[in-house]
Amino acid sequence: MCQSFRYKLLVVGLLVFTLESWGQSPEAQSSSSADPKALEVADRLLQALGGKENWEKARYLRFDFVVEQNGKEVGDFKHLWDRYTGRYRVEGTTEKGQKYVVLFQDINAKKGDVFVNGKPAPAEASQKFLDTGYERFINDSYWLLMPYKWKDRGVHLKYEGTSKGDQGQVWDKVLLTFENVGLTPKDKYWAFVNQKTGLMDKWEFILKGGKGPATAFDWLNWQQYGGIMLSTEMKMKGKPMRILFKNVAVSSSMDEKSFTSLEANL
Repeated sequence: MCQSFRYKLLVVGLLVFTLESWGQSPEAQSSSSADPKALEVADRLLQALGGKENWEKARYLRFDFVVEQNGKEVGDFKHLWDRYTGRYRVEGTTEKGQKYVVLFQDINAKKGDVFVNGKPAPAEASQKFLDTGYERFINDSYWLLMPYKWKDRGVHLKYEGTSKGDQGQVWDKVLLTFENVGLTPKDKYWAFVNQKTGLMDKWEFILKGGKGPATAFDWLNWQQYGGIMLSTEMKMKGKPMRILFKNVAVSSSMDEKSFTSLEANL
């Protein structure tokens, strides 16, 4: 577990966004810049995902972020999010085998209660786990929700034409770059939106201003939850690695104990 946990944070960990727009509708946000064709693709994508109204209704989001290598699970992190209030619960295991639960009263403020191996964490250790929980929130939720984030402040969209797949797919290719956003603003992402379905079939990315080649993941198994569409499997090109989302649920109500009690089950 030690090696896989570190691998996941450093290699799978992607762009870290600011949180100010997470609770907003994508259409209520404004991109720093985007050409008309890129905006057209973004709007079509949002409609295919379920539209503005259904995204706004999706208050509670629950999912497990699972990393699989060579057919074996090497990382599993449980999440529960109240998008309206910022309350957040995340559970995981550290590289030392410590099982932790972080209950954020407000994920935006990075404040909350920490439990390690079933007991309250000492004050001197709490901040480390709050930081870890925050990183898990940003990384894992971005993998799940990136298609909803195109119009955030600081995001630049550029249309780069069409691309064709081996099975006759035709994609609109859009480059996403970033300005004063998150911890790695030099990252670049290319999104491939299927002209027929309107959904994103894959992405490619180069992190931290690197020269490439780009890393590619197919976005598979799109399913509807509470009126919005989510991809539950991302498969890496050329390597036996997958990102899986399990126990996904989107709802308008939730047991309040899930955000306040260690004993609540996700």
